[in-house]
Amino acid sequence: MQISGLHILLTYQCTFECDHCFVWGSPWQTGTLTLAQIEAILRQAKDAGVTSVYFEGGEPFLYYALLLRGVDMAHEMGFSVGVVSNGYWAQTVDDAGAWLQPLAGKLDDLSISCDLFHYSQETLRQAQNAVEAAAQLGIPVGTISVAQPEETEAAVSRGQIEAGAGVMFRGRAARQLVPRAAKRDWRGFGECPHEDLRDPGRVHLDPLGNIHICQGLVIGNLFEKPLIEICAEYDPEAHPICGTLLRGGPVALVETFGLPHGAEYADACHLCYEARMALREEFPALLGPDQMYGG
Repeated sequence: MQISGLHILLTYQCTFECDHCFVWGSPWQTGTLTLAQIEAILRQAKDAGVTSVYFEGGEPFLYYALLLRGVDMAHEMGFSVGVVSNGYWAQTVDDAGAWLQPLAGKLDDLSISCDLFHYSQETLRQAQNAVEAAAQLGIPVGTISVAQPEETEAAVSRGQIEAGAGVMFRGRAARQLVPRAAKRDWRGFGECPHEDLRDPGRVHLDPLGNIHICQGLVIGNLFEKPLIEICAEYDPEAHPICGTLLRGGPVALVETFGLPHGAEYADACHLCYEARMALREEFPALLGPDQMYGG
């Protein structure tokens, strides 16, 4: 497996506790990288042929000094560098500019969450402040807006949002938002619609060193084995979870392992997440860490 992108979860901690969050970010989450770990990760990424690095979370601006140094190192090493943030620091455009100025000229992308999971209508202005300040500094910037469960299917059909811009019902969303979603027969989820499990192109790295091919679906630990080796040794068909998903999606997980299940689910992620929850005891090294499953 050859990857070009590495998304680094600088921390699981976040200022918010959004209902749709699939990494269970919250002010009470634990797990944050150190400066030494970030440097080692970037060197491993370079060795593995990675060209693009994103810092995200949780909320990476909570550990501002680490974020600045991480961006500096990644930029100096020749990576394309991006950051994903909720913009909590953008009280005004001037405030946002003060936070962003040290990143100017080093970021190739800044993605700001801007939806009603993160803000009320009144406080959406914070995200807009961040976007405006970034534009003034010449930082390429965009927004991430996730539709509410009731709006997702209709908005996609009308072309107002792209498919995939709605809620993915895994993580906290599988607990908090499923009651608000339309349901479909569980037998209709015979493939993974979001991840290319054979050739993903990019993976996520969490603060504990876990390499996630999909959040909560682990293929190795960078603190135990070099990233280049994890990628070289990854055999999707032989991976008990990935291989099963490739053969028949979340439905195959249920049928292969004889898992109890309901009649209807909100989407493929919902069925997959519930199946993985049931399989965690059997595959603890592959389905974790606890932070990804509400622990």
